[in-house]
Amino acid sequence: MTPPRGAGGVYWLELAGETDAFAAREAATAATGVDLLAPGVARTGGIDAARVRRLAYTRAAHEAVARTDADIDAAAAALRAASLDRSGSVAVRARNVRATADVSTEAAERELGGVLVDRGFDVDLDDPDHVLRALFAAGPRAEHDSVAGADGGEADLCALGWVAVEAARDFAPKPTDRPFFQPGSMAPADARAYANLAGAAPGRTLLDPMCGTGGLPLEAGIVGADVVACDAQAKMVRGARENFREHLNDDPSTEWHVARGDATALPFSDDAVDGVAFDAPYGRQSKIARHELADLVAGALAETARVAPRAVLVADRDWRGPARDAGWTVDAAFERRVHRSLTRHVLVLRRGDAGESAATEAAIRADRE
Repeated sequence: MTPPRGAGGVYWLELAGETDAFAAREAATAATGVDLLAPGVARTGGIDAARVRRLAYTRAAHEAVARTDADIDAAAAALRAASLDRSGSVAVRARNVRATADVSTEAAERELGGVLVDRGFDVDLDDPDHVLRALFAAGPRAEHDSVAGADGGEADLCALGWVAVEAARDFAPKPTDRPFFQPGSMAPADARAYANLAGAAPGRTLLDPMCGTGGLPLEAGIVGADVVACDAQAKMVRGARENFREHLNDDPSTEWHVARGDATALPFSDDAVDGVAFDAPYGRQSKIARHELADLVAGALAETARVAPRAVLVADRDWRGPARDAGWTVDAAFERRVHRSLTRHVLVLRRGDAGESAATEAAIRADRE
């Protein structure tokens, strides 16, 4: 049973990946009032089902039934007492999130399934009308200033909910399976998350001024945004076009454009796009094209602040200072380890004061409803 777009009520979010604060931040582009409860589990007061399907680091949203301690007997008691406003066949799917709770998922499924049978439901493990999800999790909640409720306290819970919407995980093929590939290309799930954080959605336009092989705008296009991509190197422009032709041309509603251009002097008018996401050059090379690296990033930040109200910057170091100098407010900053020698620094940026940001977000939500 899929809820309508913009559905209200309480939902449990089943998060993916290992960094809950980052997953919760991405989930907040598709849900309201995201609050981390336990490792891999968050609560929200309402969801946009279409956008939940496009999330990279959320597995699913479940319509809340009950919440109790991470204990099978407690979960069964809560389910016996809960109001269940549906009928038909059911199946129970339990998950011990990251193996943090001292429970057997098989035992949980048997016990909770027995409660549902006692309450008049038929069990159908192959094709049920409804699936009850039981999320068992224990341990410390992630700490991050930008995530409501993420105070680092200890948690121990079972969240029971009807599966409402699952993420499609319809990413582009891995970079090595695309027509054009270069070493160091970003994983599709990460590119999807950064595109979502920058506001990619149907009816909106996302710009990548340093597109490389096109991984970031490719994921923005797959979720339905129109995309504009630029790069200073002709080889990258040609390669990104190849990748877009292969993976974006099946959807006639998505428009894409790729051009050779300088990220410090973008050929666009003020406020030309709805969001920007870009992966800045890595390494400490003294010059990139005509620019020092620091000048290139600072110039790109200034130009993107001119053409868009929000942006996501990904880099191998923390560029918060230049971002603020360019007129951006840093909403959130994350460190995401890729491998032993690379940690990506991710800045979620907005232009203007908090009031302007709230008005922008309200307008985005109004567009979707």
